Amino acid sequence: MRIGLIGAGRIGTIHATTLSRHRDVGSLIITDVDPARAHDLADRLGETVAPGVDEIFTWGVDAVVITAATSAHGELIGRAARSGLPVFCEKPIAVDLPGTLNALAEVDAAGTVLQMGFQRRFDSGYVTAREAVRSGRLGRLHTVRALTADQTPPPAEYLPLSGGIYRDCLIHDFDIVRWVTGHEVVTVYATGSDAGHPMFREAHDVDTAVAVLTLEDGTLVTATGARMNGAGYDVRMELAGELDTVVVGLDDRTPLASAEPTGPPPADKPWTGFLERFAAAYEAEVAAFVEVVRGERANPCDGREALQALRIAEACELSRQEQRPVNVGEIAGGRD
Repeated sequence: MRIGLIGAGRIGTIHATTLSRHRDVGSLIITDVDPARAHDLADRLGETVAPGVDEIFTWGVDAVVITAATSAHGELIGRAARSGLPVFCEKPIAVDLPGTLNALAEVDAAGTVLQMGFQRRFDSGYVTAREAVRSGRLGRLHTVRALTADQTPPPAEYLPLSGGIYRDCLIHDFDIVRWVTGHEVVTVYATGSDAGHPMFREAHDVDTAVAVLTLEDGTLVTATGARMNGAGYDVRMELAGELDTVVVGLDDRTPLASAEPTGPPPADKPWTGFLERFAAAYEAEVAAFVEVVRGERANPCDGREALQALRIAEACELSRQEQRPVNVGEIAGGRD
């Protein structure tokens, strides 16, 4: 199998490394808007560099992995679809909802595969939590608490391009809530604070956000996000049922300090970022894509899944701006 990889940044490097050593991948063709970065990655892995995106689609690849800038995702997905090629793309599909719907229309028209990169679906903790919910071990699920907190904020120049904290950060929580519980979000109420660094206000974004989600079965969910959590990178999910409660992300590296006299000691080496925390999940999702291309498994996260998570994020942003509860049905792109 020959795979074209577009984008040789941090996540592109991780995926290229995984693919280069995969037994079913014969070779990679790597390109990037920065030719030197593409050459450096290809040289380290012993793979081939393409001078540009055009060559990815003319040099005879079997599949495409997109880890380029967000603004390029929609166009590249469409181009791959028109070329009849299966695609793995890091989230999001596009920078906005119309672009997302356009890209999905191209995939649907071509009948090709689009697997989206929501890596938490491949994390062992979330997999175990999903099994606990689906098996009935927790009894009736009544409360979910989801949390994503970055240790350090993204660069100031990234913020205006990010889509905001709901679309860029908490979209992972929205996706994993749907995946773990098996239920759709019907209403949201969201708010946020820009009381931190002025760069968030300048980008018309917030550095701290909270959303209350109501699922179709009545389960209540809180999703909180923070861009500056000095203790470390903290991603957790608590699922409370009438019979039991489980927690994802609680281990010896969770950046928490107990205030209780007999509580556990603080982590010696807390998580610092998503690439470290989800390293195994990133490897597993790309390995799954190879299996999808080979016809050995169903697509574990297609474009419609990404669309539903985006619609929740869009509803949250609308709720924050208008200071009201929003029904997700108000957002375009719902399932017929």
